[in-house]
Amino acid sequence: MKQHPAVLALIAAAVVTALSQAQSAANLSGEWKMNPGKSDFGGVPAPELITRSIKYADPTLEISTHQKGAQGETTSELKYTTDGKECVNKMPGGEAKGTAKWQGGNLVIQSVRNFQGTEVKSSETWALSEGGKVLTIASHISLPGRDSDLKLVFEKQ
Repeated sequence: MKQHPAVLALIAAAVVTALSQAQSAANLSGEWKMNPGKSDFGGVPAPELITRSIKYADPTLEISTHQKGAQGETTSELKYTTDGKECVNKMPGGEAKGTAKWQGGNLVIQSVRNFQGTEVKSSETWALSEGGKVLTIASHISLPGRDSDLKLVFEKQ
């Protein structure tokens, strides 16, 4: 039986839509704690503790991060939508503009901010593994004349 090209196109579109919805349904929500032994700070001293509380209801992503280290303690609150639209977050010392979108099964967050007169660009790729119990965030940070790569590994609490 010969299929009409329009029918095949509709079936292909339905499959692509179903796959993209399945990929965007990753369960990021929860309480996460960094595993310093599995993380790599690229030569920069690791903080003592990083915890993240993540709330995700497609497309809304809310991230609360608490960090404790030699520089003291900080907490940040970030909000994105995973549809690729630009979001503005208030940060110490200014604003950060960024986007978040699904690429395959990974979430990619790109942001840019001005910190003490220097433009800082960041690209993060979030990947879940071990049945959604491990969140690995590979970060590439660009400063004028210097790039750094970090890997943060979080375990769901």
